[in-house]
Amino acid sequence: MIETTIEKIAELCDGKMNARAEAMKDKKIKGVSIDTRTLGEGNLFVPFKGENVDGHRFINQAFRAGAALSLTEQAPGTVDPDLPLIHVEDGLAALQNLARGYLQEVSPKVIAITGSNGKTTTKDMVECLLAPHFRVKKTIGNYNNEIGLPLTILQLDRDTEISILEMGMDAKGDIRFLSRMTNPDIAILTNVGESHIEKLGSRENIAEAKYEIVDGLKSSGTFIYSRDYPLLEDIVDRDAVYNVRSAGESKENDLQITDVRQTDQGTRFRLHPLDLEVGIPQLGLHNASNATLALLAAEAAGLDISEVKDHFDDLVVTDMRMEQTRHPGGATIINDAYNASPSSMKSAIDTIGRMEAGSRILVLGDILELGSYSGELHRSVAQHINESPYTFDHLFTFGESSKAIHENAEVEAKHHYGDIGELAGHLAQVMTGDSVILLKGSRGMALERVNDYI
Repeated sequence: MIETTIEKIAELCDGKMNARAEAMKDKKIKGVSIDTRTLGEGNLFVPFKGENVDGHRFINQAFRAGAALSLTEQAPGTVDPDLPLIHVEDGLAALQNLARGYLQEVSPKVIAITGSNGKTTTKDMVECLLAPHFRVKKTIGNYNNEIGLPLTILQLDRDTEISILEMGMDAKGDIRFLSRMTNPDIAILTNVGESHIEKLGSRENIAEAKYEIVDGLKSSGTFIYSRDYPLLEDIVDRDAVYNVRSAGESKENDLQITDVRQTDQGTRFRLHPLDLEVGIPQLGLHNASNATLALLAAEAAGLDISEVKDHFDDLVVTDMRMEQTRHPGGATIINDAYNASPSSMKSAIDTIGRMEAGSRILVLGDILELGSYSGELHRSVAQHINESPYTFDHLFTFGESSKAIHENAEVEAKHHYGDIGELAGHLAQVMTGDSVILLKGSRGMALERVNDYI
């Protein structure tokens, strides 16, 4: 993590030290915190002015908790002069400038990852391939926005060789800002789905917002994406000065995924034209796609795909991403309940459909944050089930919005609930030792609670 002097922090933040900080300018600060509850000894505290709470109220508390320095937007004379403070105009901008400067000092190769779905899994896969060869650090949890990403950067060790940064967005321009702040060497765009469609208005606008990841990409860098998405094909500049590589099912990709097979150990597939067999311990064609993008990132980092592909044997992904467990009664439970979009729900449904099972059971919760598009997009999930070549024995839906799936899906045994306990009780009655059960819904639905009941 960052360890530098008070004077250097003031320089990187473009801030002004008060007299107390000036007297201590050679003292080293280690680490940064924005929360007094998790603040560590010797940290820099960065308070923000929020809509409901002004973090400046907690400056004194931060020092009592062990902070060695604090930023402040308050004018000199309005705060305790005995505390070492750096005055800045904007606390968030100061944090971002600090992170930008520290990233330049550490100077790792930066791999940036965005997309509607699969960002975290792809991040985990890239780390898995690179960690045996480099000193690697990745975004922890969902620290992937204008606040979380700087905090992730400030956690880098001085000897970090590769920094893997997940980039999330809430509106157009967010990814551009993060890309320009970090100047990636490698940029990965996993896919384009429906997340943020209420704010952005169309999938075309979502594609454009995600494609902003190239705006800060070094001219010597590599952009990696899939040509399986026509919306991206319409806007990607394949004649750009940086290198452009692609992977996916379409034969137009540089690496084409073929012969996808699901096994008890995960998913196996072949890569054309390399004629390589690849195995991953995760289920689903979508995860095969994520893995292939990760292999291209490893190649761009200077590694041989044929040599690193076996590192996937040691892959561990973040919890509740197609997480496969065995119920004591024998049923296989696929917990993909961390989050959901219409496209990721359809991919998960297809994955369950391909699995050998005595019965296939779908437990689907609401897909949140779709706004006025909610009804249409939930109905599209039902239509996907109806058009699927696979058979599903039971459909359980949970929540207000998922009623549209229940009402439109042509599954003979379908059940809708507003109470998770009642749903789980019915599920326990119909599941058997050879059932495969999918749990899929937005994070707010917490569908993993079903496991607590069954």
